[in-house]
Amino acid sequence: MLSFLFSFLFSPALTGNLLLIAAAVVPAAFLLVKVYRSDRLEKESLPFLLRLLLLGVLSAGVALVLEMIGGFLLGLLVPEDSVLYPLITYFLIVGLSEESAKYLMLRLKTWHSPEFNCQYDGVVYATFVSLGFALIENVLYVVQNGFGTAVMRAVTAIPGHACFGVFMGVLYGLARSYFYLADMKTSKLFRVLAVAVPTLLHGAYDYIATSGVTGSALIFLLFIAAFFALSLFLINRMARNDHYFTIDRRHFPL
Repeated sequence: MLSFLFSFLFSPALTGNLLLIAAAVVPAAFLLVKVYRSDRLEKESLPFLLRLLLLGVLSAGVALVLEMIGGFLLGLLVPEDSVLYPLITYFLIVGLSEESAKYLMLRLKTWHSPEFNCQYDGVVYATFVSLGFALIENVLYVVQNGFGTAVMRAVTAIPGHACFGVFMGVLYGLARSYFYLADMKTSKLFRVLAVAVPTLLHGAYDYIATSGVTGSALIFLLFIAAFFALSLFLINRMARNDHYFTIDRRHFPL
């Protein structure tokens, strides 16, 4: 894949190739700016957010390995013509692998960071990781399939990953808030939900997109529209109600 990308970048049609990459990158950049500018209490440092974006790119490699292992095991255990095959593929192998890989990078980098001091920070962090993932995935799709793919994925896949990140970030921020209140049971529950909910949404997204039933295209577009509208609502609501974490000094003394 890397050799293909290198030859793509330095081919005679470099200008056209760069335009294709721009078509893949611009939607991700727009959504990153939207989430960043909605952070009203305390903007996160740009170097820190850049590292999260790069970790999102790295998470795509982790997800690829998990998907290869999962796909191999699924092929051994479940016939391809089984009703369960696409459900397991989209919800467990693809959805769980990708969202778990993103969450792993998110938690390793941010959970113990002193910058993670407001509830909305969780939304910012998870969205940056998710869009780092979407960015590299989109570039690789576009360099192989052309501008039409860039347009379609700009409308569907990139907002999809951003929305998965928003849901993950909302739950992740709540988990951090309960952690500081020393309610470890609830904090753990929200950490589990921070993976489970985006996984279910991701699986539903992929399953609807590929179901092929009559009217599935319309259902998919309605799903995307509702999903994106709900995510924007959550961004605005979480930003408006953002607050610094309240620390239970009985458990976290100075």
